Amino acid sequence: MYTHPERDRHFPGSGDVQSYDLRHHGDVEVRDEKLTDLAVNVRTHTPPDWLRERLAESLFDLAAYPDGRAARAAVAERHGLPVRNVLLTAGAAEAFVLLARALPARRPVIVHPQFTEPEAALRDAGHEVRRVLLREEDGFRLDPMLVPKDADLVVVGNPTNPTSVLHPAAVIAELARPGRTLVVDEAFMDAVPGEREALAGRTDVPGLVVLRSLTKTWGLAGLRIGYVLAAPETVAALERVQPLWPVSTPALVAAEACMTREALAEAEEAARRVAVERAHLLAGLAEFEEIRTVAAAEGPFVLFRVEGADVVRSRLRGLGFAARRGDTFPGLGRQWLRLAVRDRATTNRFLQALDQALVMAGH
Repeated sequence: MYTHPERDRHFPGSGDVQSYDLRHHGDVEVRDEKLTDLAVNVRTHTPPDWLRERLAESLFDLAAYPDGRAARAAVAERHGLPVRNVLLTAGAAEAFVLLARALPARRPVIVHPQFTEPEAALRDAGHEVRRVLLREEDGFRLDPMLVPKDADLVVVGNPTNPTSVLHPAAVIAELARPGRTLVVDEAFMDAVPGEREALAGRTDVPGLVVLRSLTKTWGLAGLRIGYVLAAPETVAALERVQPLWPVSTPALVAAEACMTREALAEAEEAARRVAVERAHLLAGLAEFEEIRTVAAAEGPFVLFRVEGADVVRSRLRGLGFAARRGDTFPGLGRQWLRLAVRDRATTNRFLQALDQALVMAGH
């Protein structure tokens, strides 16, 4: 155990890793059953038709090996960076594996609750991982003082999955220091209107590595496309452990297409719609006295607490809705559920089902 002197906060070490299923993800909740999907944070009705058409056209080029130069240049231009600061990956999840294999981290720290793949990848690579657990009573907000000063690799999500909390960029930047790699998972940042608090494109934060995903907003989870923004030496180190041709031609075409001015405008409009629909979902959940939400949600999903959540989730499945269990995230427990934000009609149907599920669960 590591004890923080100012807060007397404990950081569980490798001994408690077995208490969480780090490899459980929301897609498991909807396999083999026809349920309304509130478990997976991929935007519905995607990919859009124009992107489907581009992907279909790319199939005529499959005989040639993938050439990522155009897509890499498009990502670099979108973020105002040199091409050497960009690495394309098979989804943001691959980037966590590359980081775990390429960087000589001796004292890595993961800020939880958050996406569990960073910790899983580090442990698979033989690293001993320490956890900083943010607390519900603090709104799951980041306090840089909680991170051990000797950490040489720190991973934090923004907005964070599953809490949906958007940390101020200035607060995250406080974690940077010489000799430390600061990894910020911005997989859901394009779902935030104006991408407030984004660090992507910043070159003034030492050791900064930003990860982005195109699978959520554009409905490309099955295609696998994301990218890393980092200093050239870090990009080169990651590229050395990456297999040849890691990103397929259709994925490269998607990356280039999603960097255009028109696509970015469409993503911004989608983010604004998500904000409206999220407010509607939160207002509906607030009507239930048994439920306590993380009200500061800024991502395309919300987290809420209810006693007997496993029973409620089971009842919801019987009523046709899949919700993401929260007990696989370090720092949460069996009383937590995560919901993807959907359109108003779907949310209204869900809220009716939730009312029934709570009654059936004995609330």
